[in-house]
Amino acid sequence: MAEISYPFNADNADGGRAIVSQTQWQSMAHLWGGDRVDYTLTAAAYDSNDLPFSGRVVNGRSVEVKPGKAWVGGFYYQLTATKSVVIEANPGTKGRKDLVVIRADMAQSAVNLAVVKGTAGASPIPPQPRRVVGGLWELPLFEVDVAAADASVVVSSRMSFNVPPAVATPWNTQATAALMPRGAMVYDLDVNGSGSQYEAFNSRDGYVVTRDLGPTRTYTPAVANINQPAIRQGRWRYIAPKTVWFTAFVQNPGGSDLKLHQGQWTIGFTLPTPANGRIGQVFTGHLYNNNNGSPDMPNFVQLLAKLNQGSDSSTIWLYQQSKWSAGDGMDGVDFLPRRGDITISGVYETA
Repeated sequence: MAEISYPFNADNADGGRAIVSQTQWQSMAHLWGGDRVDYTLTAAAYDSNDLPFSGRVVNGRSVEVKPGKAWVGGFYYQLTATKSVVIEANPGTKGRKDLVVIRADMAQSAVNLAVVKGTAGASPIPPQPRRVVGGLWELPLFEVDVAAADASVVVSSRMSFNVPPAVATPWNTQATAALMPRGAMVYDLDVNGSGSQYEAFNSRDGYVVTRDLGPTRTYTPAVANINQPAIRQGRWRYIAPKTVWFTAFVQNPGGSDLKLHQGQWTIGFTLPTPANGRIGQVFTGHLYNNNNGSPDMPNFVQLLAKLNQGSDSSTIWLYQQSKWSAGDGMDGVDFLPRRGDITISGVYETA
């Protein structure tokens, strides 16, 4: 039979099978979800002793493992009482790293705790867990540092756990996330077209947008300390948690320079969303003096923009190299020349 499928109520002439072997079951079941401890992490903090399969060293050479449940290579495993596994002695002069694993052994038709012995060396590394359909399939619980000269062993957790399942919302994503377990990922599909499509994380530290999924967002940058230029455009997007990329462009197509208001020192640009101003951040840009629209400035001027520490977290301030001498450092940008434009872009941490 070239075609086999399972499980069905009864065997049939089209290749359907009612009974499956353990290897067929594993081939199917390990696709349902990754290996993990059956425990969902939703709290802000844990005591390691309160987690399933928590472990400790007893009698210098054994690792005692508390009860727990896990999914391993397509099979469900339960440890219903505390059990210890023995770490092999290491009388040599070099250390070793072992693994304590939950092992699905198809030859034994069972899932059990086991120790995978590593190789001693000057800089030992733990062995890789085996994941062979129809053979041995292992889920790591602990990495064990086995010191030379039969010294006591030290265990470090290597367990992986459940997280709340990701969900999607048509709108009201932040309010929806507030009612979900901590650790959930939420997707705003923006079904009503009122904003942007994005991914967010209901984290220990609160709601965080992790990245935008659709086209870049648009905004209109405001320019501080001069009359607003006729053309103002901006684009931005979240590229990582609390991290924004943006670019802002303003142009003065008129025949007169836009000069600073009385008593001001430099031009400012607003950001698309407030930045974290605890330390201060710096951006780059340029001013294009179109065909010497203003004779007081070169055609092309490099700019720096700075978010001042502890200041208004929505505005960055522009600086240019002094036109008098390099030794004078940087000055504020005191006008936007006629027919000129400014572009500022960068990446920053949001507030």
